[in-house]
Amino acid sequence: MDLPERYKVIGLMSGTSLDGLDVAYCIFKKNNNQWKFSVEKAETIAYTPTWIQKLANAHLLSGAALIELDAAYGLWLGDQCLKFVQRHKIKADFIASHGHTIFHQPKRNFTYQLGNGNALHARAGIPVIYDFRSLDVARGGQGAPLVPVGDKMLFAGYDICLNIGGIANLSRTEKGKRIAFDICFANMGLNYLASKNNKAYDHGGAMASVGEIDVRMLKDLERIYQRIKTKRPSLGREFFEQAIKPILDNEKIPVHNKLRTFTESTAQEIVNAFELTHKPAQVLCTGGGAFNSFLISTILDKCDDKASLVLPDDSIIKFKEAIVFAFLGVLRKKGEPNCLKEVTGATADSGGGLMIGF
Repeated sequence: MDLPERYKVIGLMSGTSLDGLDVAYCIFKKNNNQWKFSVEKAETIAYTPTWIQKLANAHLLSGAALIELDAAYGLWLGDQCLKFVQRHKIKADFIASHGHTIFHQPKRNFTYQLGNGNALHARAGIPVIYDFRSLDVARGGQGAPLVPVGDKMLFAGYDICLNIGGIANLSRTEKGKRIAFDICFANMGLNYLASKNNKAYDHGGAMASVGEIDVRMLKDLERIYQRIKTKRPSLGREFFEQAIKPILDNEKIPVHNKLRTFTESTAQEIVNAFELTHKPAQVLCTGGGAFNSFLISTILDKCDDKASLVLPDDSIIKFKEAIVFAFLGVLRKKGEPNCLKEVTGATADSGGGLMIGF
């Protein structure tokens, strides 16, 4: 019998929706080759308007200014971790930080997540693992998605793991292999449209629910997603600004109708990606979009009883990605693969992540 292993880790995640920094303090235990976890403390630290502006416009900075912001954001992350540790009176073995994606261009062999790990370690005083994606990209992969490793090892009881964040993505096991991909833009588009009505987001899909579907807009979105389905590239800000934003900026369509149409498009793309058979599938649904009741009901309407959406405890809905990045840190610390070539298209599995302060 293997001796049990135990790791206490703080996972950090900042997503494309810019709603804040997710911080999750987790305990992972491995016994008899099985991993279990608990979320001991977790919270979302909202970004100030200044930080939202800095992160949203970081891709426009000069090289020197971007490096300066990278250090400043790393220090800010360290400050938040230090306050989190003191507030909850906890002791972590290390911090696993995703950072905030500024550039994601795997075709050009790079991906870049803001948040300097040295600065984070210096300020927090705790070992840090960061930059989880770059090694996979260097090996010819998309550097995404990374969450499927966690899905496979922590949430194996579900047929499909669906995350609806700024971007909707899923993972599932087919013929012994983990299949995972980005599906479409979700909260990234919904929040952008809500901002046109001076709202941070469309609470519960209330504005979308009173809108009407614009058929032409729906077809425009469908054509864009149809073009990328065969290759299933990882999605990022660049593609959103190039292909999706011009459609959302059509001022001839009322905002409520655009929200309704974008919700319809998102739900349709998600259900299509399920590739449902007649066997009812158990779908674990997490991410901020899980709280959008109108989006969830639209997805369920399209499932036609072939799938059941399971909404877990709020701590998992809100913090699943932070939990998984904490777990990816555990795998990196153990020297085991945390990024699967069968998912990303790389030439080899990777144990990605730079380690500081160990």
